[in-house]
Parts: sequence; structure tokens; C-alpha cells
Amino acid sequence: MSKAVGSKAGADGPAGKGFAVYALTLPGLRVAEAIAKGLPAELHLPERLSGKTGMVSTSFGSLAPHLREAFGKYRGHVLVAATGLVVREIAPLLRDKTTDPAVVTLGQDGRHVISLLSGHLGGGNELAEKVAAITGGIAVINTATDIAGAPALEMVARDLGLHILDPGPLAAVSRELSEGAKVPLYDPLGVLAESLGPWEGRFPRIPEGGAFGGGAPAGPSVYVDYRAGDFPKNALVLIPKALALGVGCHKGIAFATLWDFVSEVFARECLYAQAVSVVATADIRREEPAILGLAGSLGSPLAAYGKEELAGVRPPNPSDTVLRRIGVPSVCEAAAMLAAKTGTLLVPKQKNRVATMAVARMSSLS
Repeated sequence: MSKAVGSKAGADGPAGKGFAVYALTLPGLRVAEAIAKGLPAELHLPERLSGKTGMVSTSFGSLAPHLREAFGKYRGHVLVAATGLVVREIAPLLRDKTTDPAVVTLGQDGRHVISLLSGHLGGGNELAEKVAAITGGIAVINTATDIAGAPALEMVARDLGLHILDPGPLAAVSRELSEGAKVPLYDPLGVLAESLGPWEGRFPRIPEGGAFGGGAPAGPSVYVDYRAGDFPKNALVLIPKALALGVGCHKGIAFATLWDFVSEVFARECLYAQAVSVVATADIRREEPAILGLAGSLGSPLAAYGKEELAGVRPPNPSDTVLRRIGVPSVCEAAAMLAAKTGTLLVPKQKNRVATMAVARMSSLS
């Protein structure tokens, strides 16, 4: 069984912010200045060029140690420099396609703008196109799916806010698509229907339940679901933000206690933590540290509802105790249903001695 909860849900892609533009020659400086203004981006220059620009810039002595320091601080790096030189300098810095920043190179004439690294998840292809528009050049993009006119599933996932459970199978799925093969798709909620519409024939559907032609797909496949399952080993699993998590708790509860409780229920119900779109509670608990910590760890916003809103919901499991203490018959169930804009629950109220929780499926995934 795939692990439902156990690690904090985080965002995919590079963690840095903004862009950095580098020039190593005086002609390259003029191009870099235009790019820095147009993106916008921060300008980085060797010390001998730092006095030759009217722009604010960061100077460095040697490129290699400066790149080591700056590499993870930016979403993307644009270097007006020879591609071979850049390859040698960044090679020791590369870690993983899901976290490496975008790297774009171009000559000092600005004509050919090369998406060198992290073209998809890191946004390198988009960055190259933006730079080319500024310099009047041509974006050089050679990612296989783009050349083949096939969809890049990591980009589709990013645009739809889907979490990639394990990026490992991405390479095999992309290879199949770039070679014109079909990739079986399990998507019972139709999350990818619109995005993959132009390529519908390339994605034969796996019916509800997961069987494909009498069994699991033999080759690479794509599964889109908020429910954890025994998916094939070579399946690319995409998790939609499909769940509203309603919580109630005693004042002063420890974060670890609440996290362990939610983790236990999600694991038992075979739900992915990364599928939580919103954490919902009563307004009187909006500042509760444990609930704020839960929302932050899940990477989800917090929705807090007043007594009138909560009282307007008919929960399946009202509580006289909650009514007596807070003035409403339900917190976790009512909050989950309000956040999901639905009248039903996927997981009804679960409780321990200090907390309650319930889960509803979002009425809309848009």
C-alpha cells in the first residue's frame, strides 16, 4: 500500500525566488542589462565589469564559487556566456530535476537562447522564450516531448496544482509519449480531461477499479487520484487537491498530537495528505498553533467559520458536548462540508480524547 501520510506535503519545483542574469564580457553586459530590465532580474557581473553599468549589480571575483553560492537562491539563471563553460561550472551543483533551478545560456549577440537545464518543472523553456523575446533571438528548446508535440505531464501537473508522488516514472512516461506510444490513464475524476483533450487517443482509459485489459498496465502509466492504492511500480501518480479536512481540538493541544491523529486516520482511510486542499475549523480556533501548524505542514490554506455558518450545516454526527461548549452541534464535520461546498462526507467524524476530524471531497477541483 502506498504511504498516505508521513511526510509533509510540499510544493514541486525549485525553491528559489526570482532570476539572476550574468555577463562575462562587455558586449555581453549590454545584452544582460536588457534581459535584467525586461524580466526583471538581478544583474551579476565580474568585478572588472561592475563599474561599467548604471544598474545595481552584484559583483564577483570568480564565476564558479559565485554560482555555488547563488545557485539555489534563484528560480532561474541566465548566463550570457559559452554553453560549454556554463555546463562545466554547473555540473557539480546539479541534484535533481524536481529541485534544480532553470539555467538558460545565450551568446553575446542574443540570437540563440538555449534552455539548458530544468526545461519543464524548473521553467527553463518558458524562461528561454521570455529572454528570446527580449533579445529578438530564437529560443532553442530540445526537450523530447516538446519536439514530438506531446504533452509534458510534469507541466500539466504543475498547471493544475497536482502533486507528483514520485517523479521517478516521469522519464519512462515522457519517453513513451515522445516515441508516439500510448500511455494508459487512470483518472476517475476526469482531472486531466481538458488538459489532455488534444491527445485523447494517446491515453487509453483504465476503468474505475484500476484493471486494464484484465490486469495492471505492463508499461508506463498515469494514475490520478486522491486515494492511495497499490498502483503499478512504473506508474506516474498525480494527486489532485481534492479534499477538505475539517478539524476541531482542545485548546493548547500539541501539534505532534494533532499531526499523528490526522496521519493515522488518513493512513487507515488510504488517503493522500497531499490531496488536502484546505484545512477548516471554527473561528475560535483560527489562531490555535496546532491547527496552524497542520495547515502549514500540509501546504494548505486555513478556513475558519463562525458559529452562524457552522450552525447552518446539518452534520451526520452532531454532538451535544460540542453544542454545550461552543454553541454549535458540529465543528469538524460542518467545517469540512462548508469548505468543500458539499452536503456529504468522505470520512465522517473521527475522534480521540483531544481532537476531532472529518474529510469531505471538494465539489469542484477547478
